[in-house]
Amino acid sequence: MIAQQIESAGITGKPKNLEEQAIQLVGTDIYRKLIAGYTQKQWGKPPRELPSFIIRRLPIRFTYDNNYFNHRFQGIPEGGYTPIFQKLLDDDRIDVCLKTDFEAEKAAYLARFPKIIYSGPIDAFFDQRYGPLEYRSLRFETTKHPSPNFQGNPVINYTDEKVPFTRSMEWKHFDKQGESDTTILTKEYPAPFTIGAEPYYPINDEKNNQLYKKYKQLAAKQPQVLFGGRLGSYRYLDMDQIVSEALKLAQKELTAN
Repeated sequence: MIAQQIESAGITGKPKNLEEQAIQLVGTDIYRKLIAGYTQKQWGKPPRELPSFIIRRLPIRFTYDNNYFNHRFQGIPEGGYTPIFQKLLDDDRIDVCLKTDFEAEKAAYLARFPKIIYSGPIDAFFDQRYGPLEYRSLRFETTKHPSPNFQGNPVINYTDEKVPFTRSMEWKHFDKQGESDTTILTKEYPAPFTIGAEPYYPINDEKNNQLYKKYKQLAAKQPQVLFGGRLGSYRYLDMDQIVSEALKLAQKELTAN
């Protein structure tokens, strides 16, 4: 198991991978109990094969502050994300096409529209010319329970590698919904990415980052297309970062035109 492979906490110099970075930040014991197993099942790779920046996303504190990040505002928007998109799409000039394969109609879209925002996998846009980039996928299992409160929190993470899911979400706690006699729980299972599955996480190790650079060079030759999001820019971005990147990109386009 992973814990048996862990060396002492005497990590010196710049961490070369996620394991070294985590041990340098929190020590061997916490790494074994909270990080090693969770990381293995989340990414499907040993922590020694993953880049160090993944663990640096999360703040390390030696206080009783249990906030996930250091941001002033955290969580989800009031009412969820649906009202935001309802307002964005509240225009008769906007057509929404569901169950549409962009890659299959790519030539027609490129011929029809002067500017396209593409947030799908960048390697898929270029028909995987240099080979496929690696991603991790997810599988969700949702159940309804005859109880007003199942776990008492919006999210509980399961760090033990033997537990097949990484976290469970009880949705009524996110938005302070009214009392009810039932509750909905969703468990999140990490899964390998295969063609046809939903890609969720770019695997930003050295091999994939070098491959992405080749696709980024191709993207630079496509001024008609703006590549963004986790998949379009092949970066592990959180929602607030995604929104910020989108606003910056929009401002840049408006200024240029």
